Amino acid sequence: MEALLLILTDIIGPVFVLIGLGFIVQTKFKLDLTTLARLNIYLLAPGFIFNALYTTRIEGQVFGFVIGFFLLFVTLMYFVSKAFAKLLKMNKDKEAIFTNSGMFFNSGNYGVPVNDLVFQGDPFAMSIQVMNLTFQNIFLFSYGIFALNKDDGKLKALLGYFRMPVPYALFFGILLNVLQVDLPDMILVPSEYIAGAMVAFALITLGAQVAVIEFKSGLLDVYMSLFLRLILGPLVAYGLIMLLSIEGTMAQALFIGAAMPTSVNSAIIAQEYSRYKDYASQIVLFSTIFSAITVSSVIYLSRLLF
Repeated sequence: MEALLLILTDIIGPVFVLIGLGFIVQTKFKLDLTTLARLNIYLLAPGFIFNALYTTRIEGQVFGFVIGFFLLFVTLMYFVSKAFAKLLKMNKDKEAIFTNSGMFFNSGNYGVPVNDLVFQGDPFAMSIQVMNLTFQNIFLFSYGIFALNKDDGKLKALLGYFRMPVPYALFFGILLNVLQVDLPDMILVPSEYIAGAMVAFALITLGAQVAVIEFKSGLLDVYMSLFLRLILGPLVAYGLIMLLSIEGTMAQALFIGAAMPTSVNSAIIAQEYSRYKDYASQIVLFSTIFSAITVSSVIYLSRLLF
């Protein structure tokens, strides 16, 4: 019990402090949420991804293995989420948000600090988290947006993805890392400042979004998304870890990484592309709140199981 409490206060607690600050600032100053979302999508997220991929040592064999794991994991979560959405008789727009909430989890502004705190800055564990972050962002900012935007035409949705900076940040981050290109401080220092700002700004943005949500009764759809992301997600990940005979730090990092709450970015892109903005924000909010218990439990279990 003491170990769980320590995990809750030292690892999960700081995340909620930042969300609370965003809530307070929005309540007092009425910020423009669309502007906050665009700052995340077009500046902070790509800056963080570029810096992480450029500065992290990535081994080819480990990279392929981890990406393969998460490809299997996200595929399974996609079909399970789709099945639940059909049972709940959701319309296409709401179904896209529900499916995104099951597939895409907060591997960046929640997963990175949790990984850093759990593994005490272990470079190997962090490299796994960065690969997880890379994979998640590739799919979130491609399929995630495409799913919300496809009614406007598949070509338009696809072109919309390539107008965003995220795929270029991914490409150049990996390319410059592999080629071992030394960037001048004029580029590297600003990228480090942007990367450092992303975690706090994204969580503050989430808090600001929470402040304007109109809570409604009958949140069955939200509760089902919590079950998929926080309970079923770690169980699916554990099954794949056992199936693939993964052990040690890699098993722990993958298990914990798959237990993260729904991605903040899924609510941010919904703010930009969907008419169900409040629904997306409610999922992220409740997922993040209840993750204080579920993620703490998964961290504790990871130390017993692997």
